[in-house]
Amino acid sequence: MRLPEFALAALLIEMTPGPNMAYLASLTLAEGRRIGMAAVAGVALGLTGIGLASMFGLARLVEAIPMAHDGLRYAGAAFLLYLAWDAWRGAAGKGNAPAAPRPAFRRALMTNLLNPKAAAFYLLVLPLFVTPETGGETGQALLLGLIYVMVATAVHTMIVLFAAALRPYLVQGPRERLVRRLLAVSIALVAVWFFWGTRQ
Repeated sequence: MRLPEFALAALLIEMTPGPNMAYLASLTLAEGRRIGMAAVAGVALGLTGIGLASMFGLARLVEAIPMAHDGLRYAGAAFLLYLAWDAWRGAAGKGNAPAAPRPAFRRALMTNLLNPKAAAFYLLVLPLFVTPETGGETGQALLLGLIYVMVATAVHTMIVLFAAALRPYLVQGPRERLVRRLLAVSIALVAVWFFWGTRQ
């Protein structure tokens, strides 16, 4: 098992712009660090769930059945579009009430459970770092999955902290509505990118 190489690969993958990065930055700019960190926890649990599912063959089943894969694609893109619409409505004046962390956690969890690209990582990338000759393949896969979730969570936390540091300068006074609407549009674009990038 090549742990340093895998950790570096996971870091490079997580540093590549994607749905989680865009969503966490947008959410934190709109709602603040506390809400962003709740979403980070949801992302971590979602990645863990997909990792465990892949260990038991569920993720491989999704990849093997085109209808199941496409169903996740449509559901994931639709959910992101719903989040974009919700952010747009918040910019129109429905976002004045303090946001709660629990909905952000649930939405981030759902977004990742509906992400076939995460399942593809566990199926296509992670096995490359398992060494069958040393035995204990399931244990190795579980450890690598844990490392991946830890690396992803660290990267996502840094994104939230950076966005929270910028928030006082970007989301302030009359600019707040404009920034919120730009963030809503960015989430919608992420939905389109997600739908196109996860096609088989």
